[in-house]
Amino acid sequence: MDEEIKSKKKLTPQQALDKAQRSCAYQERCQQEMRDKLYEWGLYRDVVENIIANLITDNFLNEERFAKAFAGGKFRIKKWGKVKIKIELKKRHISDYCIKRAMEEINDKDYTQTLKQIITKKSREIKGGEILVRNYKIAQYAISRGFEGDLVWDVLREK
Repeated sequence: MDEEIKSKKKLTPQQALDKAQRSCAYQERCQQEMRDKLYEWGLYRDVVENIIANLITDNFLNEERFAKAFAGGKFRIKKWGKVKIKIELKKRHISDYCIKRAMEEINDKDYTQTLKQIITKKSREIKGGEILVRNYKIAQYAISRGFEGDLVWDVLREK
């Protein structure tokens, strides 16, 4: 059997710009994500950087806006802690300034309340055993969700 290898059709710079604008209008994107997409579409470095510059100028790409939307969404929907959110933003090459601004969007009271809910839910799942072992397992889980260890242990001690 002969297998045909389909080659991807390269986009012209204008087609790529139009497609990138639609993509950014649909959902917040970061520069690195768009850059990767543009390379995937078969464009060269100069063209990619030119398109990125156009997207920024026309306000389709905005790193601070992306960071705030990302942090807020991951916290509210996936119940991630600040540590995990920061790590994921770093992976996307977001600046420290934008990460700091994004973290300000997360209300401290809501953050602590969410952590308490996670701890309560996990403590119901873990049955029996010594209290220290149970607390260790609960803390390990909450920390793996991206919550700060000190805060996790403070909330556990309150219980």
